[in-house]
Amino acid sequence: MSDAANNTSKQIRLPLLLAAVLAAGMFIGQQLPHGGGLVRFFPGGQRAGIGGTVDEVLRYVEARYVDSLNMDSLRAKTIEQILNQLDPHSVYISPDELKAIEEDMKGNFVGIGIEYLQEKDTIRIESVLAGGPSEAAGLLAGDKMISINDTLIAGQKMRSGEVIRKLRGDKGSKVKVGILRGQETAQRYFEIARDVIPLKSVDIAYMLDSQNGYVKVLRFSERTQEEFVNALKVLVDEKGMRNLVLDLRGNPGGSLRAATDMLGEIFPKGKLLVYTEGSKERRTEYESNGINRFNIQHVVVLIDENSASASEIVAGAIQDWDRGWVVGRRSYGKGLVQEQYPLSNGGAVRITVARYFTPSGRNIQKPYKNNTNYAADANQRLHNGELTDPTRYHQNDTTKFYTGLGRIVYGGGGVSPDVFIPLDTTYINPYFTAMRPKVALFVARYMEQNGKSAFPADAGVFVKTYKVPESMLQAFVAFGEAEGVKLQAEQFNRSKVTLSEALKQRLAKVLFGEIGFYQAQNYDDPAVEKALQLLQSNMPMPVK
Repeated sequence: MSDAANNTSKQIRLPLLLAAVLAAGMFIGQQLPHGGGLVRFFPGGQRAGIGGTVDEVLRYVEARYVDSLNMDSLRAKTIEQILNQLDPHSVYISPDELKAIEEDMKGNFVGIGIEYLQEKDTIRIESVLAGGPSEAAGLLAGDKMISINDTLIAGQKMRSGEVIRKLRGDKGSKVKVGILRGQETAQRYFEIARDVIPLKSVDIAYMLDSQNGYVKVLRFSERTQEEFVNALKVLVDEKGMRNLVLDLRGNPGGSLRAATDMLGEIFPKGKLLVYTEGSKERRTEYESNGINRFNIQHVVVLIDENSASASEIVAGAIQDWDRGWVVGRRSYGKGLVQEQYPLSNGGAVRITVARYFTPSGRNIQKPYKNNTNYAADANQRLHNGELTDPTRYHQNDTTKFYTGLGRIVYGGGGVSPDVFIPLDTTYINPYFTAMRPKVALFVARYMEQNGKSAFPADAGVFVKTYKVPESMLQAFVAFGEAEGVKLQAEQFNRSKVTLSEALKQRLAKVLFGEIGFYQAQNYDDPAVEKALQLLQSNMPMPVK
């Protein structure tokens, strides 16, 4: 081999070699808190020297390497590669991502209090948070945002993240927005003082009938317990609720403590709710605090394939103690516990430190040896027919566990419901998939042009009596074609009923807010209907 070829080979191998050395050093030298304090990841002094060597190499690379390098990016990619060898939930979190996660867990952020739709190059306000700074300033749903701080945003094809960054800021700081309202051609200007905006955990709570209440929990954060208790106060003390339908469908989880605190309102004091254990973590048991301020008789928990983590802790405890029914489809299957540790760059690393176990002793974590299959699990469930037929599910772990009444339950792949509700897939086709995201924009334009006068003024009357007219459906089809979605007659006919329901639900949200949306959504929901049937039955399952 010639000297030139040899040098070229070295130039190719050198970055790879340095990345490998860096990975090894970071893996060995990373400091992680454990057992209440900081300890080194390596056991002895001999390995400690490797960290110093890596630091030396990095300094040489940074100072002398032939090409410019983004060292932060190199370190981040190295960390990600290390964590990818562990499990799907051990992850590196960048500083920007960490900020968003912390806002989500704390249950608030600083902003102006609006929900908006991005319609190509136009920002349209969908709803204004009651009691928030935008409502106080006078913004209305349907307003189109033209400028922010005298900077034109309409027609600029600005990304949603850029809009969010312009609207958020420090508490008390002010932002000036330019608005077009209705058919007006001149901007109205509003100066809005940013404030703390709550991210709701409990999205809605209302009575399904005279005795049965419904509570939808979106996530488990620091605010969940407070919001849950406030919702129950209204339902129990003011509305006379005796039984609870707890909807955890689509809830990705969050704080373990938030889940156990919430269960304290359902279980008596001292009941084991969940326990955690790992090779380096001693068994830790979480029992009900037994505050139990409300006389909730019977409980139904709704779950689906997107109910994960803390949601599964709640469903597992309810099921294992036969405290109520679990209705829906098999949950996600996340039975691992992560701890989050700060990094010097402002980011964090989230490491799996233990597994959690339901009261009967089952761990519901689904297999993750093949991370590709793990990520594709949702599609696999759809294609193998499990979402429409529970017998199509192959139980990964056949170890039997027993509920308080002696019923057999299994781990190894989520919480399987007591009552299965199939997913209706008859309407799912390419036309429906393309049209469903167009519903919100179509309804916003429709309401702008037609107003509210043609609809019932009461949410209950609207939900029970209103039917989407054929003229609206045809207008929706035409809207889709203008947006580039060509009509497929056969596929439209298969999905016509579901598209009509989606339009009705969106109209209900615009007309009556979140409670209208959920009333319309739940009116013909098979899972909610089954929950009511169970609650209105002779209740063969004991309450406590």
